[in-house]
Amino acid sequence: MNDLIILNNWEKAKNAIMLCKDIDEVKSIRDKAEALRAYAKQAGEGLVMQNNIADIKLRCERKIGEFSNELPTQQGKYQQTIHDEQFDKLEVLKTAGINNYQRYEAIANLPEQEFENYIKEVKASNEELTTVGVLRLARKLNQVEKIEIPLPEGKYQVIYADPPWKYDVDLSAGATRSPENNYSVMDLAELIDFGRKVKEISAENCVLFMWTTAPKFDWLSGVLEAWGFGYKTNLIWDKVKPNLGHYSSVRHEILIIAGKGNCAPTCDGKTIQSIDSVQSIEKSSRHSEKPVEFRDIIDKLYPNYTPKIELFARGMAPEGWIFWGNQANE
Repeated sequence: MNDLIILNNWEKAKNAIMLCKDIDEVKSIRDKAEALRAYAKQAGEGLVMQNNIADIKLRCERKIGEFSNELPTQQGKYQQTIHDEQFDKLEVLKTAGINNYQRYEAIANLPEQEFENYIKEVKASNEELTTVGVLRLARKLNQVEKIEIPLPEGKYQVIYADPPWKYDVDLSAGATRSPENNYSVMDLAELIDFGRKVKEISAENCVLFMWTTAPKFDWLSGVLEAWGFGYKTNLIWDKVKPNLGHYSSVRHEILIIAGKGNCAPTCDGKTIQSIDSVQSIEKSSRHSEKPVEFRDIIDKLYPNYTPKIELFARGMAPEGWIFWGNQANE
């Protein structure tokens, strides 16, 4: 579909999505819309433009979910017949480049009126329209259970994580500033339980880089112990501008470094400052998004440890990394 259709005629774009005959066709439109949305944000286009493109992206994801839901079953297995050959449902979706199909099915399972009302209300309130927001609505309406994405197989010597900490008291104002309005959060019990999965993928000698904030220090030792790591030190991200916080205006975030076994860096650690001009990076408009410069620091400290894995990641993984999470590989 011509990109100008998406940018200049929303009704034509919506009709094109409705007329798609297979997953590959609608996935192509979805990917173009996501690329345009990212470009619009980078180019400083207004939220209205970004949300109009996100609207198209969400409708594509809903359509993908409808296609996925319709794949027929045979003897308890998902099957699709193509040219007299039968394919497993997961193979069909993987071929189309779709890994987290449960997310799209959750969006498709939303009642149409709820879906349309949500898009209309978010646009009218001048908030950012996101897939995570729609999934949160689906969970709220009991349309879908919490989505469990299996961790990749293998052992990793470098793990980078940005856990979705749940805040017992949230003094922030405005929907976009509340963590629970931007992604699914995890309380202490859930983070400790997640340690079982982390232990499955962590090598005998492993280093963990984990983001936390000052209010969650009381959880830190329990989470590190459950994940199988001992505290080493930390780096500070200076966000430049002050932010709302608990008891004080907070303009920093903390990157914990923990390890097990032999986890010393393979380069001279003195080349990395705990806080300096490199780490004074203004935060983006996307809630809790972390600067790519910190991944570069990890690469510098452990250049020979590949692949590295990032948990609760967003976006596409760079070379030498594997991303995992509900917003990974978007």
